[in-house]
Amino acid sequence: MHPIERLRYVARASGADHGLLVRETAAALASLGFDPPGLVTACRRIIDRHPASGPLWWLSARVLTSNDPVGEAWRAADEIADDPTPDELAHAIPDEAAVCVLGWPELVGEALPRRGDLDVLVVDALGEGSGLVRRLQRADVDAMDVPMSGLGTAVAESDLVLLECSAFGPSGWCGVAGSRAASAVGKHAGVPVWVVSGIGRLLPARMWDALAARLDDDMPWEADDDIVPSDLCDVIVGPKGPLPLADALRQIDCPVAPELYKPST
Repeated sequence: MHPIERLRYVARASGADHGLLVRETAAALASLGFDPPGLVTACRRIIDRHPASGPLWWLSARVLTSNDPVGEAWRAADEIADDPTPDELAHAIPDEAAVCVLGWPELVGEALPRRGDLDVLVVDALGEGSGLVRRLQRADVDAMDVPMSGLGTAVAESDLVLLECSAFGPSGWCGVAGSRAASAVGKHAGVPVWVVSGIGRLLPARMWDALAARLDDDMPWEADDDIVPSDLCDVIVGPKGPLPLADALRQIDCPVAPELYKPST
């Protein structure tokens, strides 16, 4: 399969699993070799398909700014595969906490089955919550499926709100639809709001602004993703565990690649 065709297949097949998407995209980009114009086109095309994926912006920026784009693609894929964020999160959640989550977040979904002492309220964002509930129940974790209409009450009745971002920038972050409401209710109710941000999801201001611009919608209430102000977050949980917002943003390691600001067409 031609590398560009492979990228189209990856864009269709990988859904919201950012780790898988990065690994498959890295393989496709590596097969292009040292072809700067081809790499720019390929990176723009994959971001066109997944504009909310911070790890794809991070991967693409690293590839486009490196003197060794093939090696850089594989190094980025290895870092994603070895992301310690789920382990850090599993250790950081307070004992016997009542936790509220939205949908089936990738990293949070890896961490929660390791904690059998939790009560988990799973709000059925995008129709994905029931799948996570079944996964947790099989792991002997007490979990309950909550309809979207119960989001506010579920947050207010919890000890901790765990939300996962697909990208986080200095002024805001991107999460599944309902994330802004959950964050706002948590703040108002005095419930801590933790945003889980794994490797590749923290972006510098210029890259974050470019991502957010791609998600600008005339009818944002119908979108699958929310843009949430950063001040609605208490803690960011990443590869180094829970950190205050200012400390977490100092961990940004994504280069700036202006080539990604424009779409492929």
